[in-house]
Amino acid sequence: MNASTRTPTPEQAKDKVNLLGMTRPALEQFFEQLGEKKFRAGQVMKWIHQFGVTDFEQMSNISGKLRTKLAEIAEITAPEVVHRHYSKDGTRKWVFRVGDGAGSLVETVLIPADDKTGARKTLCISSQVGCALDCSFCSTGKQGFQRDLTPAEIIGQLWVANQSYMEDVPIAERTRTVTNVVMMGMGEPLLNFDPVVASMSLMLDDFAYGMSKRRVTLSTSGVVPMIDKLADTMDVALAISLHAPNDALRDELVPINKKYPLEQLIAACQRYLVKNGGDSQRRHVTVEYVMLDGVNDQPEHAQQLLKLLKKLPSKINLIPFNPFPHAPYARSSRNRIMAFQKTLSDAGFVCTIRQTRGDDIDAACGQLIGQVADRTRRAERWKKKVATQHGEILRTQGD
Repeated sequence: MNASTRTPTPEQAKDKVNLLGMTRPALEQFFEQLGEKKFRAGQVMKWIHQFGVTDFEQMSNISGKLRTKLAEIAEITAPEVVHRHYSKDGTRKWVFRVGDGAGSLVETVLIPADDKTGARKTLCISSQVGCALDCSFCSTGKQGFQRDLTPAEIIGQLWVANQSYMEDVPIAERTRTVTNVVMMGMGEPLLNFDPVVASMSLMLDDFAYGMSKRRVTLSTSGVVPMIDKLADTMDVALAISLHAPNDALRDELVPINKKYPLEQLIAACQRYLVKNGGDSQRRHVTVEYVMLDGVNDQPEHAQQLLKLLKKLPSKINLIPFNPFPHAPYARSSRNRIMAFQKTLSDAGFVCTIRQTRGDDIDAACGQLIGQVADRTRRAERWKKKVATQHGEILRTQGD
């Protein structure tokens, strides 16, 4: 590992400010407090996010005096990589240790495009340690919820993924490798709102990763009030983990549906599109739908889904279920999935079948569980988390 990517030792990092997760406004304020001009923020952001430099001495367009000062009070530190796995199909997975807890692990998966160029590389980023929502078909929920990730821990996943393609590339020749980001790893992004928004702001910032707002997607299980808050805060692509076309079934598969049923969820999606796209024909919500044999894959379910999405501009992504130990479900057959797709496509919907990638390294959708032990108090954690996060919003919604 060269000097530009060296991680500071614990002693070196002690009491220092981590600049990795700072948005441009926050970093501008940081430099103003040092008596520096605000434009220093953009310079440092480019070094960090575009060139992957963590050694202030290599930031050649910054004065020596300021470089010395930054080395004394600041650091650029991504989460520690404890495991990295590269699949035979090109998928890459990283297991990160976050915070001080030995058991606080999160996973990140990069999926390259399945074409000749391989130019598109989509990174699936985690926002929490574990997940509080306990969706019955997802192995990640087995570990329960531990804590939210900080902005540095979230954007650090993207930083590491980029670096994995650039470690041996001279600094001046480095370019952004990851082209798309989906907030769909471990955790519910909208229950860690501020750090997730800060991280996505960095993804969109031209001084950092400069991604198009259509290439940054937030996927939610349906925290309705926070979808509205997101619409008022920033404009990114929205995806919904739907997985069922009626409330009775979704209550079983995605328990948060008991708090925010489908009618409320679809209405929130419609409001989001109006807020951030008006009547644009290009705006849509991506609907994620895991295919569970005999559970949600029958012809009547397809018809219910058509009715549910009739007034919501959407693209549907059918996801073959990825089994995990003691899973109560099985994957729908290929023929059943294709028949389901045909029903939706014939009705005019754009409907794709996600190709399973990275399952040889447990990186496929729903397999983000890593090495964290199963926990048994998921429901209590979820209730506490939601009550803390939303406060007055929940009371006005009614229990």
